[in-house]
Amino acid sequence: MRRLALIMLIPTIVGCSAQKPAGNSIEATPTTANYQKMTVTMDDDTVNKLHAILALHAAVPQADKSQTLDLLSQTFLGTPYVANMLIGSATLPEELVIDFRGLDCFTYLDYVEALRKATTEAQFVENLIHTRYVNGDINFLHRKHFFTDWAQTEPALADDITAQLSPHAVTIAKDLNRTAEGGAYLPGLPVVERSITYIPSEFVNQHLIDQLQTGDYIGIYTKLAGLDVTHTGFFIQTPNGPVLRNASSLKANMQVVDSPFIDYVMNTPGIVVLRPR
Repeated sequence: MRRLALIMLIPTIVGCSAQKPAGNSIEATPTTANYQKMTVTMDDDTVNKLHAILALHAAVPQADKSQTLDLLSQTFLGTPYVANMLIGSATLPEELVIDFRGLDCFTYLDYVEALRKATTEAQFVENLIHTRYVNGDINFLHRKHFFTDWAQTEPALADDITAQLSPHAVTIAKDLNRTAEGGAYLPGLPVVERSITYIPSEFVNQHLIDQLQTGDYIGIYTKLAGLDVTHTGFFIQTPNGPVLRNASSLKANMQVVDSPFIDYVMNTPGIVVLRPR
């Protein structure tokens, strides 16, 4: 096990106003920022893979955004699916988890997004903090728990282009984190009122696919109350056709795989599409 010590400027939230359940996810404005010494723990396998990926990334400086996301996401193919990788709750202190040995569908996106603009180990860690947490505050309440947080929380990581892709896009008002019974999926986390736009699967056709770009972030919409999506992945155009590159929890997979895009989406309620900035 290797310990990577970093001195980083991380906003410490002091005296923030209460969060209101408005159109955006939890947003805090730091009133003070203190230097904090943060120790990040990574196992040797993760460190070695991180260095290999950074070297691979450095070898193709001319790659555009789509090529970079394809390249980086491809390095995780075959990685085992492991649920609940992150540590933290309303009662358990949040920890910064960096572990490439197992991924769930959202930590997979986290790591690739953080790697996309990183050239060093320290830069990757800093990117990951700001990818995973609002204002870079390593706190359960400031973790970006929902897929659409990436487009709705400033500074946005991606643009929600769903409505632009199809005249059949549907917008639904949801109270994120509130179950149908009135409870909370994540106790201690506020409810967030948000309009979710998705394209029903019956309208995901070739015309729509032609508008997608390799590297687009795909969320699988859910009709369940209180959630925006139940699965995520990357849209990747391959020589054999479009795929959803995803950390799959299906019993037949249980690893990062390329799933034929149309076949996968046709068995779901629909998709939400975010385009990385």
